[in-house]
Amino acid sequence: MTRPACILWDWDNTLVDGWAAIQHGLNATFAEFGMPEWDRETVLANVRGSLRDTFPGMFGAEWERARDIFYGAVRSCHLDVLNPMPGAESAILAAAALGPQGVVSNKQGPLLRAEAAHLGWAGHFATLVGAGDASADKPSAAPILMALAACGVPPGPAVWYIGDTVLDMDAARAAGCTPVLLGRALHDGGVAAARPDLVFDDGHALAAGLQDLARAGVGE
Repeated sequence: MTRPACILWDWDNTLVDGWAAIQHGLNATFAEFGMPEWDRETVLANVRGSLRDTFPGMFGAEWERARDIFYGAVRSCHLDVLNPMPGAESAILAAAALGPQGVVSNKQGPLLRAEAAHLGWAGHFATLVGAGDASADKPSAAPILMALAACGVPPGPAVWYIGDTVLDMDAARAAGCTPVLLGRALHDGGVAAARPDLVFDDGHALAAGLQDLARAGVGE
């Protein structure tokens, strides 16, 4: 592994488990439209793109009404059901020894920043870029490039973008950064579909790897 100059993170299913709120928001919206509910496994298998990229195809001309229902339901509970992923906080702390870090998520920007503040993590990040903050959302490179500008780091292989889906790895490659998979992407076709440059099984393994890189850099 090459020591990174900057680490950018995906949010949901990478650093936090906030799926209960997303599932609640989707099912509240589906109920209004007479559509069947999704269980957790279906949510995990289908939620990738941002709302502005996916809801028009799901709800047609009424996608903005669906958006308002979804966000209202999510805001009602998302902080109450939010939990860090295993090893996430240790990985964030380990990354801090290597350079600036930020978050690039397809979760709406205000929700993302509220969750980071709720966990007491906001101070670890130079920036938190959510859906709607850049000109386009992942898999576009635009939000990653926006985050890197805030970090003062140019795009390139020395930047790691860490996420859990094929879309995350595609976004990293689009921005010219190193795609790093956290977990085995079993909900998204597996490691072969994601084609990452690096893979870590969980946050604990990632934290250990980052700590090793930090120690190796001492005295350089």
